[in-house]
Amino acid sequence: MHSKLLVVEDDPGLQSQLRWSFEDFEVAVADDRDSALAQLRRLEPAVVTLDLGLPPDPGGVSQGFAVLQDLLSLAPDTKVIVVTGHDDKNNAVRAIGMGAYDFFEKPIDPELLAMAVQRAARVHALEQQNRRLQTTSSDAALQGLIAASTEMLKVCRTIEKLAPVDVSTLVLGESGTGKEVLVKALHQLSDRRTGRLVAINCAAIPEALLESELFGYEKGAFTGAAKTTPGKIESADGGMLFLDEVGDLPMPLQAKLLRFLQERVIERVGGRKEIPVDVRVICATHRDLPQLIQNGDFREDLFYRINEATVNVPALRERSGDASVLARAFLERFASELKRPVKGFSNDAVAAIEAHSWPGNVRELENRVKRAVIMADGARVTCEDLELDDVHESAESEPLNLREVREKAESRAILAALSRTNHNVSKTAELLGVTRPTLYNLMRKYGIKA
Repeated sequence: MHSKLLVVEDDPGLQSQLRWSFEDFEVAVADDRDSALAQLRRLEPAVVTLDLGLPPDPGGVSQGFAVLQDLLSLAPDTKVIVVTGHDDKNNAVRAIGMGAYDFFEKPIDPELLAMAVQRAARVHALEQQNRRLQTTSSDAALQGLIAASTEMLKVCRTIEKLAPVDVSTLVLGESGTGKEVLVKALHQLSDRRTGRLVAINCAAIPEALLESELFGYEKGAFTGAAKTTPGKIESADGGMLFLDEVGDLPMPLQAKLLRFLQERVIERVGGRKEIPVDVRVICATHRDLPQLIQNGDFREDLFYRINEATVNVPALRERSGDASVLARAFLERFASELKRPVKGFSNDAVAAIEAHSWPGNVRELENRVKRAVIMADGARVTCEDLELDDVHESAESEPLNLREVREKAESRAILAALSRTNHNVSKTAELLGVTRPTLYNLMRKYGIKA
């Protein structure tokens, strides 16, 4: 596949000469500002050669610099090689200072210019490949996690930083925010990914059984103990142990867990032998642990043991734009699984999703979308299918800082437009009234992936 080159030059003879100098490129030519920008949007070139002397100022450089500014604004990744007059070092330096990749003096030697263009195209290709690899690596590592908001992207970066470090980690957040998904991502990114991730919900198992579940038991330790059985901690040796809802752990077991975290050995129920276990402990809870400590329901020393590092997961209502992105992903998944002919959301449904406070967080959103996919009569899920009212956010909760307001509004608008066009970037750009390069730049700015 040939790299794309845009030649911006108003001299017809030079246009023709340059067009045939780049056999390995897909070449387009423009002779003024308007045609240059039109070709930029159509071709999305890797490299642009730009003569600064363009009409209506062919003897000067004002129009050339205006075009350079437009190119750098619309397509910052494109490599611009500025063509200047002989010994015109001042304008060459000014162009480089503005962000041009390179400059080339007249009279033009097509062979030397071709070498400069090929070098610029290689640099552009390497940058694009590096960006793709980074995106692919991030997507693979954080498998199952769907996020577009700056709030959740910060959480993702925290997970990536904590994963290689073997410290006890506490994941805090309301019920339904996706704490378990983050723990799985932490495991996949860690050096323990070849070991098991063993999970246990401390609130779901009766207190009488929880000790034997965690620590295992010896044969004959109690009625029904027909054989020696390792517990969850022992099963996680070499991997990770995930204690969900650790805030509900009974006080006697808190003491036993604390001893394990200090000594890294366990004793099975009914046993006397100390068994060493190499495991990283990850805990999660929706409860206020400092308040539980104050009430005497959680040990302060255990809190500091499990809290060597903390991940705070924001509620869905605090993640600007994530609700519509998650809803789209859930709709596509359930439509496929349930074999329903549902293709997207109506405009009122998108507005309702963005306005709802989601007290049950991602879990509530998932359940509502699943039911809506089943109940929908047409190709689009409506507000009625979701059983949502048109709830508006209070103006008091909105930020007053103008930059924050603008960025929040831009991010929401992009996510809403993507949702309405089924993530078609060209249609989204048209709907928003911007060019595709501008939309791509905004999506990169806000961490939004098509």
